[in-house]
Amino acid sequence: MAQKVVVLGGLGMLGQALTDLFRHDPNYEVVAWDKEDVDVTDFTQLREKLVDIKPHIILNCVAYNAVDLAEEDDDQYQKALLLNRDLPGELAIIANDIDAVLVQYSTDYVFPGDIDEKKEGGCGNSSCCGGGCHGGGEKGYGEGAFPNPVSRYGESKMLGEQEVMMNAHKYYIIRLSKLFGNPASSPDGKRSFFDVMLEAGKNKPEVQVVDSEKSCFTYAPDLAMATKDLLEDGDQWGVYHLPNTGAVTWYEAVLELYRQAGLETRVISVTPEAFPRPAKRPVYSALINSKRPPLRRYEVALAEYLSDKK
Repeated sequence: MAQKVVVLGGLGMLGQALTDLFRHDPNYEVVAWDKEDVDVTDFTQLREKLVDIKPHIILNCVAYNAVDLAEEDDDQYQKALLLNRDLPGELAIIANDIDAVLVQYSTDYVFPGDIDEKKEGGCGNSSCCGGGCHGGGEKGYGEGAFPNPVSRYGESKMLGEQEVMMNAHKYYIIRLSKLFGNPASSPDGKRSFFDVMLEAGKNKPEVQVVDSEKSCFTYAPDLAMATKDLLEDGDQWGVYHLPNTGAVTWYEAVLELYRQAGLETRVISVTPEAFPRPAKRPVYSALINSKRPPLRRYEVALAEYLSDKK
């Protein structure tokens, strides 16, 4: 008997990848919902629809991610709390009632990003790993590291994690960072950083890119597969870090993007002060995956992403 899977945010970048992957497996029956299908902020309607279907798995790809708007606008911050804190909490309760597994996606922005990558032992035993961890021996935040966000957006995602941990019986919290993949089909969907920079590289002789905020990119199809594998392997409930391997800054990533795309656009390294933004970002927030097989390096995933665009 096929397992029923509900994907919330089905037209988003990750939602599309998950829907496509699970629909190609005859062991699953997939229902993908986006805004026109259900108002996720109407918890009564949401409960009715989920109880009616009784899915075995709920994949929550809905999130508020306007980082700077949430920082400078109180109304936007309340919206962030509704989608990033309250919705996961409600989904956890519903999942319990219908005996479903809840998968909640989170972010590296729950961490402060104040690790000194060059200093041995600079991040504490619970926060980072040395050469024994997946990720090429780079330092970063392990699954058990203590969240301490430096932005309102990061706080809203941390609170959502806590709601799931407190209320769900069967759950996976999967943290990712710098998501990229095929653009979202939803009207409010954001293009990935690589999409934006690829267009800029084709239309400008030079671009300025911040050489900071070092973390790992996450390719949506790879994350979708890692999610499916985690569910099928039945690993212990809890928190998992599933980005692609290889921590880089935005500047380093653009150099690699243009190299692979064959663009000769000049890339100029600048400090974060060149592009002042309301919300503070983690300076170094690489996620260490110590529980699951490592995802392939982001450069390999990037090559596939570029190949698919041709």
